Amino acid sequence: MPKGFAGEDAPKSWPRLPGTPRPENAERPVASLTGVGPSLEKKLAKLGLRSLRDLLEHRPHRYESAVPERRIADLLAGEETAIAGEVRSVSVRRPRRNLAIVNARVGDESGEIVAVWFNQAWLEEKLQPGTRVRLRGQLKRNGFQVRSHDLNGVSATADFAPVYPASEEVPPKRLRSLVERALPHARDLPDVLPAPLKVSERLPLRADALVALHRPRSEEEGEEGRRRLAFDELLVLQVGLARARAGREAAVAPALGEPGELVSRYKELLPFMLTPDQDRAIEEIDGDLARAVPMQRLLQGDVGSGKTVVALYALLRAVEAGQRGALMAPTETLAEQHFLTLEPLCTQLGVSVALLTGSVKSEVESAQIVVGTHALIQEGVVLEQLAVAVVDEQHRFGVEQRRALVEGRTPHVLHMTATPIPRTLALTVYGDLHVTEIAKPPASRKPIVTSWVTAERSSEAYTRLRKHLDAGRQAYVVCPLIEDSETSQARAAEGEAERLQRVELKGYRVGLLHGRLRPADRRELMGRFKAGELDVLVATTVIEVGVDVPNATIMIVQEADRFGLAQLHQLRGRVGRGAEQSYCLLISRQREELTDNAQERLQALVDSTDGFGLAEKDLELRGEGQLMGTRQAGISEFRFTKLRADRPLLERARAAAEGLVAYEGPLADEVDALFERKEVAA
Repeated sequence: MPKGFAGEDAPKSWPRLPGTPRPENAERPVASLTGVGPSLEKKLAKLGLRSLRDLLEHRPHRYESAVPERRIADLLAGEETAIAGEVRSVSVRRPRRNLAIVNARVGDESGEIVAVWFNQAWLEEKLQPGTRVRLRGQLKRNGFQVRSHDLNGVSATADFAPVYPASEEVPPKRLRSLVERALPHARDLPDVLPAPLKVSERLPLRADALVALHRPRSEEEGEEGRRRLAFDELLVLQVGLARARAGREAAVAPALGEPGELVSRYKELLPFMLTPDQDRAIEEIDGDLARAVPMQRLLQGDVGSGKTVVALYALLRAVEAGQRGALMAPTETLAEQHFLTLEPLCTQLGVSVALLTGSVKSEVESAQIVVGTHALIQEGVVLEQLAVAVVDEQHRFGVEQRRALVEGRTPHVLHMTATPIPRTLALTVYGDLHVTEIAKPPASRKPIVTSWVTAERSSEAYTRLRKHLDAGRQAYVVCPLIEDSETSQARAAEGEAERLQRVELKGYRVGLLHGRLRPADRRELMGRFKAGELDVLVATTVIEVGVDVPNATIMIVQEADRFGLAQLHQLRGRVGRGAEQSYCLLISRQREELTDNAQERLQALVDSTDGFGLAEKDLELRGEGQLMGTRQAGISEFRFTKLRADRPLLERARAAAEGLVAYEGPLADEVDALFERKEVAA
């Protein structure tokens, strides 16, 4: 009897049709590409590029436009251009430990010029006399500063080409070559959008969009490919958020009614008037608490904008209704600071407050408000009659941790973050939350004056710092590491604290604060600093949030180019907490040693103290996928979306998602996979 096509019995397996996607091929490691050995594989992993799929989804952050190619004799100072010639000689200078300067004398038929590379000493072997080179860069005072180069005619530096987010170890040109080799596997990635949706939205095939993204004939074609891929990831996220909203509509929380006498007394106790933004936030929270549907609100505000005042208001609303409030913070330092802030006010109001962390075990059963770390959700801790839960710096908690706080009950939840993100991003990433912003700080706060100096002028920074100390003020010095590392030259807090006590800060009282200190030692150290028993606190980023010492009026950030923009803004917010003018001094390597991105980050901080404006800049520099720790929070890694430009695309995706909540198929599998990743993220 015949088998198979038109036969009576089906074969055990059907042959795969030509052109059928083979997802397993796209998941092959980058090492499967010719020329990628163990060393390059490790360097790519630091960029999050481990598979061919990762390379295919590594979006160019811009396209290099073509530039003119000129003879050496015709170069104009400051003009971006390309030159081609032959290497005549090469040398490397090392003026100091962290700096290597490669100088190559390059000539063509019109003359010679010195081409300059910074911190690429390995090029000395490649740039042997007689090597043909094509260089793109600018004529400056010290020679022709090279941005990109080709050796022996490998590719066309001056032509239209994608430029990828890269590192010093893996430059954009190397990434361009790797992506080009991975591109034939674009058709191995499945296209999960329902066919009717692709037709109605007039979307190209996913594989065609990837090819257009990486190998466009014009910038417009690359942008069209990017928009198709951005629509995919926005839709997957929006379908998941639409499902979450639908599932919560059936939940019931205690309706707390109208504000009462307790919160009226609280407002009278405050030694200041609430700002208009704080008043509006309280009004929106009151509206939520009056309903039996659980509040899910994100309160985001800049450093020092007064979010804690609003949070305590929400917690007191629970207490006056005969219920309980809880505030969960991600670190012991932050939880302790919240407790120290809330406890004096609550004592005056006759409200009992308890602190619960990994090292402090207070009696929580009788407390009306409990402040703590994730210790609040550990086994054996019972938070009965929980009506309002506040989750501070909520992006630092995983979904499972936030869920455990409300498990078995349905309290109203206020999520807080001092890491403001642009409203469009908030509406996308937190699409199942209502968003409230406290954009402006209290009028009494003076903007922090920020300066950026390079390392050779650091002595001037410490001269300024000593003037503040002599005037009775206190200071912070922030370093990127705890102790010296063989693999990093970043300045370590331990070594820096010892050095400062011997040199710049001899005679002053210096303390060292980092995350490895025992909690009791950390509390004791912070208590001494707050009491004025220490003049300077040398610290790591453990002071990024939750440290409030009004007498600290100056901060020095060592190797500031190693920190992200949002992190620098958070650190800067540790000063300027009182009425005195405060200052932040950013110390970096030499400007010519820094990437363009690092220079833009530092300049942005000098130019602005507005957290929301800086969030927009961070969005531009880092991309939506990495913004404000969203990777750690398990939020969708936006690889293709440009949220400031893609608001219309976002609206289309949200509208389409409403009709796909019950959809079953490959798209639903993508949604499940995304939200499973979110739930296991910490």
